[in-house]
Amino acid sequence: MAMLPDKLEETISGTTVFNVSMPKDLSALADMTPLVIKFPYSINYLHSYAQDSPFFAGLANGRLLATRSSDRKSPKDPSRNYVYATPRGHCMYTGSKTDWVELPKRGRVHTFTVCYFGSEAFLPECPFVLALIEWEQADTLLLTRLMGVDPQKPSLDWVGMDVEARFRRNSQLNPTDVYFVPAGRRP
Repeated sequence: MAMLPDKLEETISGTTVFNVSMPKDLSALADMTPLVIKFPYSINYLHSYAQDSPFFAGLANGRLLATRSSDRKSPKDPSRNYVYATPRGHCMYTGSKTDWVELPKRGRVHTFTVCYFGSEAFLPECPFVLALIEWEQADTLLLTRLMGVDPQKPSLDWVGMDVEARFRRNSQLNPTDVYFVPAGRRP
């Protein structure tokens, strides 16, 4: 018969505490200050971009990919089909499968906002500018960062401004792999 352990192994990992106060009179426990601990938490999270994978592969290769409906005409230009700057696997109007197309690296600011607060990853960069970029060739807008402008001095002159896409040199396969700067700026 195998011997079963009768004791937990002691390790020096995780939270180690010393001198945790404990009143002798158990009636005082109701007034005890709660114990608070801080510990790091890390997991490996597996995520699939599924039908959007070509968009992120495009960003990693310095290309802006969009999708085009095969059977929905553009209200902006009825001679062409509806184009989604933020790609969709299927047309939101007809449900038909979309095809991949490439957008030019140059667009225009449709509108923008200055973010004074963001998620934990963006807090060190606050304030920053988010903009919706438009193209003549697309029927929807792309939400992205606008760099090269002063978020402390926002201007309505930015609306309609020509902008150019820039890509992170080391792709992280995130939407933030692309950002835009005023057109004509050196990379």
